[in-house]
Amino acid sequence: MDVILHIGAHRTGSTSFQNYLRANRSELSAQGVGFWGPWRTRKGLLHGVTDRPVNSAQARRSAGRVQLNLAGAKGQGAKVLVVSDENIIGTARRNLRKRVMYPDIGERMARINVAFDPIKRVVLQIRSPDRWWASVMSYLIPRGEAVLDEMALDNIASSDRSWRHVITDLACACPDAEIVVTPFERFAPHPDDLLGVAIGRANIPSAGMGEFWANRSPNLRTLRDALMDRGDFPDLLPDDTGRWQPFNAFQASALREAYADDLYWLRAGAEGLAKLREDPMPARSANKLAAVLTERGQAYDRSARRLEETR
Repeated sequence: MDVILHIGAHRTGSTSFQNYLRANRSELSAQGVGFWGPWRTRKGLLHGVTDRPVNSAQARRSAGRVQLNLAGAKGQGAKVLVVSDENIIGTARRNLRKRVMYPDIGERMARINVAFDPIKRVVLQIRSPDRWWASVMSYLIPRGEAVLDEMALDNIASSDRSWRHVITDLACACPDAEIVVTPFERFAPHPDDLLGVAIGRANIPSAGMGEFWANRSPNLRTLRDALMDRGDFPDLLPDDTGRWQPFNAFQASALREAYADDLYWLRAGAEGLAKLREDPMPARSANKLAAVLTERGQAYDRSARRLEETR
């Protein structure tokens, strides 16, 4: 049985992807594709695996529990098991409080790698950091987190840690697994395309664009109301109704530049650590030339370049 881990990241359409998998569970099961989501992984299955175990005995028991569940899934006919839970690599709240992206992903994924061994593929979806951090903050403010001041925002924008470092830590923790990276901007509205990339199949249940979109970021009016409801100052946020962008122009530009560098690194091969998939069907046939153009060749070009014969 092939184990495929979809580890988020947070705020990149993970819940939408999980909703799509649940909605099509029966059809996928008939194709031999099993699914574990947060409803299962967060009910004790990964206790002592994602978080640091108390001792080595607990680590062995935790890994054994995962292996027993994997054996059960295989016994039920699953040929491919998709495990999707963004909290495997840490929490959005911890990222915000540390002011960096997934500082302990390497340690957490090293334990996951032992528990789920063997892992065939790990899928990570990434997003431009200026939008990603804004979405993280918008998600957490109604859940009690404070509005960051200018110094905290500047610390985030000037951090040396980017998606490249997250991916490098991930590859070191799971050296035998294929690391596949997908861009949020392309795959978030299309969970069926994301599943196709994850399991390497094309014959899967289709989904309309945005059909399963969930957990959208609240707008500024909703965020201001949340601050007011808890007795905080709504004037900490702009008096507007659109999407909140906490970074100033210089900070947002620095974050977008870091993202461009990360994409360049991925497109250049990521030093063999990961593969970037921007097209869900890279092997599709190219557009065919018109019939008249296929008849032209080097002979036509050659004759056109000849000089007129002298007389």
